[in-house]
Amino acid sequence: QLPHTDTKIGMGLTGFGVFFLFFGMILFFDKALLAIGNILFVAGLSFVIGLERTFRFFFQKHKMKATSFFLGGVLVVLIGWPIVGVVLEIYGFFLLFRGFFPVVVGFIRRIPVLGSILNLPFISAVSMKLCWVPAACLIDHPAGNTLTAACGPHTGVRVQSGASGTMLWQR
Repeated sequence: QLPHTDTKIGMGLTGFGVFFLFFGMILFFDKALLAIGNILFVAGLSFVIGLERTFRFFFQKHKMKATSFFLGGVLVVLIGWPIVGVVLEIYGFFLLFRGFFPVVVGFIRRIPVLGSILNLPFISAVSMKLCWVPAACLIDHPAGNTLTAACGPHTGVRVQSGASGTMLWQR
C-alpha cells in the first residue's frame, strides 16, 4: 500500500529540514538555515504522524522536560543564538527520542555492512549505552526467551537473546 499524500509531503519536509539543519551547522551555525531547518522538521513531523498525534507526543507529562529543551532550542535559534539553540535542541532531541534508539539500533544491526560496523567493540559499547534498559525494568514475557521493559522511556521494548548471543531490540 502506498503512503498517503500527507505522509509523502511530511517525509519530504522532514528530509529538507534535516538537510537544512545539517547544512546550517556545516556553514558555521548559519541562523537562517537553522531556522528554516527547524520549521521544516517540525512541520514535516506533524504531516507524517498528524497534528493531534504530534501534540500528544510532545506534550506528554513525562516528556515535558525534553519538549521544553527541544522547542526552547528552536526558539533560541529563531531569536538569533544558534550555537546555544542547537545544543539545547540536541539535548531535547535525545531526551524525546531515546525510546526509539533500541528499535533503530536493532534495525541497523540487521543491515549487512552497517551491522558489522555497529558490532565493532567501541561502537557496540556506545550503542548499548544508548539503548540501555535497567534490569529492574525488565519483566518476563510470556513468549519465552523474551523480556519486556516496563518502565521509563523503553516501556514496551522487548529484549530477546539472538542466536549470536547479542541482544535484539524490538517494539
